[in-house]
Amino acid sequence: MCMNSQEATCLKFKHKERQHMRYVRIGLLLLIGCISTLCQAQKPPQWDAATIKFHLEKLGVLGRVLYLAAHPDDENTMLIAYLSKGKMYETAYLSCTRGDGGQNLIGSEQGSELGLIRTEELLGARSIDGGRQFFTTANDFGFSKSATETLKFWGHDKVLANVVWVIRKFQPDIIITRFPEDARAGHGHHWTSAILAHEAFKAAADPNEFKQQLQYVKPWQAKRLLWNTFNFGHANTTRPDQFHIATGGYNALLGQSYGEIAAASRSMHKSQGFGVAPYMGKRVEYFKTIEGAAPKNSLLDGVETNWGRIAGGEKIAELIQQANEQFKPAVPASSVQTLIKIYTAIKALPDSHWKNVKMAEAKQLIFACLGLFADATTNEAVLAEGTTNTIQIRAINRANIPVELKSLQLANQSIAINQILKTGEDYTKNVPLRVPNDAPITQPYWLKQPHPPGYYSVSGPDSLQLISRPMNPPAYTANLQLQIAGTDLSLNLPVSYRHTDAVKGELYQPLVIAPPVTINIEDPVVVCSQEQPVKIIRTEIKAFKDQQSGSLHLQVPDQFEVRQNDLPFELAKAGDSRDLVYTVQLKPGLTNSVSLDAKFTATVEGKSYNRGIKVIEHSHIPTITLFPEASARLVGLDIKTTGKNIAYIEGAGDLVPQALEQLGYQITPITSAAISSQQLAKFDAIITGIRAYNINPLLHALQSKLLDYVKAGGVLVTQYNKNGRMVTDQLGPYPFTVTGDRVTEEDAP
Repeated sequence: MCMNSQEATCLKFKHKERQHMRYVRIGLLLLIGCISTLCQAQKPPQWDAATIKFHLEKLGVLGRVLYLAAHPDDENTMLIAYLSKGKMYETAYLSCTRGDGGQNLIGSEQGSELGLIRTEELLGARSIDGGRQFFTTANDFGFSKSATETLKFWGHDKVLANVVWVIRKFQPDIIITRFPEDARAGHGHHWTSAILAHEAFKAAADPNEFKQQLQYVKPWQAKRLLWNTFNFGHANTTRPDQFHIATGGYNALLGQSYGEIAAASRSMHKSQGFGVAPYMGKRVEYFKTIEGAAPKNSLLDGVETNWGRIAGGEKIAELIQQANEQFKPAVPASSVQTLIKIYTAIKALPDSHWKNVKMAEAKQLIFACLGLFADATTNEAVLAEGTTNTIQIRAINRANIPVELKSLQLANQSIAINQILKTGEDYTKNVPLRVPNDAPITQPYWLKQPHPPGYYSVSGPDSLQLISRPMNPPAYTANLQLQIAGTDLSLNLPVSYRHTDAVKGELYQPLVIAPPVTINIEDPVVVCSQEQPVKIIRTEIKAFKDQQSGSLHLQVPDQFEVRQNDLPFELAKAGDSRDLVYTVQLKPGLTNSVSLDAKFTATVEGKSYNRGIKVIEHSHIPTITLFPEASARLVGLDIKTTGKNIAYIEGAGDLVPQALEQLGYQITPITSAAISSQQLAKFDAIITGIRAYNINPLLHALQSKLLDYVKAGGVLVTQYNKNGRMVTDQLGPYPFTVTGDRVTEEDAP
């Protein structure tokens, strides 16, 4: 295969190869900083009087809605905001995937790393519109033309079991889909999400379906299944005779319209470039009934959405009404006694789903009305297995109501305290925490095992309880036992890393558990050829525990050899790191291209460690830490290249320049429109990055020069762009437009 300046040859890598990323050298950054403005999302919530009043009113509402679609951004945030904030129903969005297969507007993360970003973006969106968030184990493997193909990748029974699990666990009164069960849905994933919703609507109620779930949950029959019809793109599926509701109202208690809430929620999808202006006028949503009796007056027709649906709930409803009528915004603590009566009355009810939900709501209101603040924090971002650290418990009661901290439990420790929290005085207690040698590292539960392209493999004794969760449970949780006005209550505090940034102030982020050493590879893909058979692999081995000494071994495929292996290292303190360099060589006689993994293993005191560390930081989401396998992809190519100098214009984030450098090209970034035509002429080719015409304003001024370069015989390669918000309309030497039509067929000859 030849590459020259007159030919553009596309090298198409498999799905798995596309997910290899260049790791960032993190040094001590993980230990000392966090650039995320939403790290404060980990901080214990403090409700103002309006928020308390909102939740007091919601305490009297017992309705649940599940919205279901395929990807992050598919959800109707206007409807979710209206149902959650307006009707005060507990509303959840079930996204079949985490958006792993899409493009990334804000960085170079792809595949499962992009899925992590979009998971956090969805959680940020739900924190704004008031919804909850669920997932299945389905993987967004890219665009699909049909439900048949999608179900083949996802595994029909596997993903259906996930949806049934969510329905049985969440127990929605109604289920709403975003898409229809046919080709009008466009994307095969969209189409499939509606099919699964319909099947799960029936299967969740059938005790003979997915019986293994019934040790934790009971069969559940929702009242109806609806399709939220739409009018966008090229399709209008709404009809005047469909049931419809107005959703564009204004909530004076929140000081926002539902359109404003929805826009803020949708604008959290920043990796997809979905920032939108608020829609503040009237809005109508349409629905087609798929199963169950069609609604006539409201979406939850036939469902009691108050305490009348619970035997013995009338007394509780009266107490809630009393609490709302007597609430004093300037003195929220005056509601504590009534709230304790409500909590006690709910606790006395027979066991049920709503009992657990409303007990938790009442307890949170008691803490909020007290102005009670409590947290459990460490001054280290990362704790390694086999180390000991101090956890600080803080608590302050800001009301004139007796609060006693009786005891706390942390990591199998039970500590008696019996301390009265005096009004307005900080209470602190330091508790030692030893991380066991076999403690699980911080790794998203769906990424712990290798997986095929279509779904994530989740197994183990707790796998069913993990499935549907957006993220892992906290590494450690401190449980406080309190007595408030004579009533025993418990408070769970996730252990977080708390620190102060000189610019942003106090920040919180999740505590990370790491292996004692990690191995990061500078170039996770290394390309060798007959022209360049010898390549260097640079690694960084880093300690997260004192006194880590051993050797690092590189195992390569049979087609390659390592010149010097088992390099020694000695790291005295946690945070120390050392660079180790390996020379690999492609063996002579390669006739076919190969692409295989080389794996690194560090041995310390007889124990083996084979994980790197990846830290993902963007300003709109919390810091994400994961520990991918320490491996590099070794590629052997029977390839010759002609032409050496390539200019690159940056796009939204990709690794193409690094890949071209691996092939031996010299890459020059173009960063100014002032570059002359004579300077452009020296390049054998010019390449624009992914989505460059969507996000790089440089191209508006540079495009005419690029077209002159092409006219003079130069090669201009333009990568993927979306068909909206382009910086120029003149993409080529002849008129054409970029459409949103999908033509991908990966199995074509």
